[in-house]
Parts: sequence; structure tokens; C-alpha cells
Amino acid sequence: MLRAVDETERLEALRNYQILDTPAETVFNDLVQLAAYICGTPASMVSMIDADRQWYKATTGLDRPESMPRDLSVCQYAMLAEDVVEIEDMAQNAFFRDNKLVTEDLKIRFYAGAPLITPEGLPLGTLCATDTVPHRLTEAQRGALRILAREVVAHLELRRARTQLELEQRKLEGLLRMANDTAESLYMGSRNEIFIKQDHKLLRVDTADIRYVEALGDYVNIYAGKERHTVYTTMKELETKLPAREFARVHRKYIVRLDRITSIEADALVVDTGRTTERTTTLLPVPIGSSYKAALLSRLNLV
Repeated sequence: MLRAVDETERLEALRNYQILDTPAETVFNDLVQLAAYICGTPASMVSMIDADRQWYKATTGLDRPESMPRDLSVCQYAMLAEDVVEIEDMAQNAFFRDNKLVTEDLKIRFYAGAPLITPEGLPLGTLCATDTVPHRLTEAQRGALRILAREVVAHLELRRARTQLELEQRKLEGLLRMANDTAESLYMGSRNEIFIKQDHKLLRVDTADIRYVEALGDYVNIYAGKERHTVYTTMKELETKLPAREFARVHRKYIVRLDRITSIEADALVVDTGRTTERTTTLLPVPIGSSYKAALLSRLNLV
């Protein structure tokens, strides 16, 4: 028995997976190879049924194009079934014996297909195995094909979740750039505030509170007042956001606020961190990079 499905709703669900016309992926290639091995057939495929075509996400065995007209498809019927559809000899099947897949193109004789059903109960296509000679699956093989079909859907779900997460990440990064650009345009004269992304929210930081900035791999630690903010950015990018007359790059790993420098000795300077321990202000020694030293000294009021 074939299930009744709203085709518009089904196609919308298929589109939401953003799977059509995507490149080959190892996980789906592995699943069709496993299906062919388990079913003892030379060919297997993951088929998605589009509005007017059957498109293959993964295939093994028979040499075939990336898609075929839907009116030739056996999978368009199998995906509507309640369980695995098995046709032992298509040449002897009254419904399919005149199909071009049997008489001309691939000369398929055996077909077994398990429907790919979304968690909402909508069919997307099938995981199927085919042969050019009549064939019959054991109950264990049919059970394995059902399991593999569920694995295909599980990976489609994971893929969709990952795609949605990446989209949300791009949106958040876009909002962050907009916020920083807006802040930069509003405070171009003094640049006394920056916005940083912290725990999935945008946080405003007064640059007057920033004592120093420290690079840490792909991240940057911003020490402001008693707080430390860790953000994913580069020192070069952050340097453009800070008021140039108040901050100086003194090392490839450090940017310091000039009015927080308490002393300089040889190739290091001491920064007032603004933090206290037992009523004593914590001082931080910071190395001075040789390529930054001349520029730093030129900005200090030397007597």
C-alpha cells in the first residue's frame, strides 16, 4: 500500500535539506557501498525525488547520469511504501516490465528500495539496491536495508543542522560587523567604545577601561577593568578599532594603553593592570618587540 502525501509539502521538506545538486560526500558514498555489499547486488544508490526528476546523491556500481526523468523512476513509488519494496524480476512485473530501465537503458531486473522518511513522516526518496539478474533478499538483508535508510536520514538531519548552524553563525558575525561599523562611524573622532561578541551576545566595552590586549592563538584577550574578554579576531583588526592616539602596538602579542605604562627598562615595559592584590596594584611586565620600539619611543614625552 502506498501512503498519501501532500506533494507540495514533501517538496518543501526536500528543499529545506539543501541536498539537491550538492557534491558527493563520503558518508553517503559509504552507505551505498555498504547497502550493495549487504544486499549482494552490483549497484546501490541514494535517490532524491524532485518535482520532475530523480537525482542521485550517491551511487555505486552501475554507470548512470546524475539524474533521470521522474516518470522512469521506480523510487518515486518505493518512497511512498510503508516498508522495503522488493521486485525480484522487473521483467516479469506487469507494472514495470515495459519501463526503459528494464528494456533499454540499464536492463535492471532486480530492485529493492527502502524509503527515506523524515522525522515528520515525509518521504524524500529511497536507498535502493539493483541488479541486472533476478534476485531475492533474505529477511536479514531487508532489515539491514531499513537500518541503512534510517542512517541516511540521520545524516541528512545532521547535515541540515550543521548548515543551519553555519547560517546562524554568519548572521551573528554580520550583526557583529554591523555593530562595530556603526560604533566606528558614531565614534570616529574618539573611538571610545567597541562592541565585542561574548556568549552569543554583543557587549559594549569602553576603551578607556582597556589596560592592555594580549594575542592568544586565533583569539585575543581584552583586559578591561577587572574583566577579561576573549574574542575571536586578530591583533591587526582589533588595533584598527582602538583610538590610535591612546594605544600602541608594542609587540606582536601585545597592545597597551599608553597612560597605563608605568616604566620602561631595556626591552620591556611595565603596565598598570588596574587590578589590586592585598591593596597593591598589580603590574605586568610586557616585552617590547624590536620592530615596535622606535615607534613607541617616538610617542612618549622623553626628557
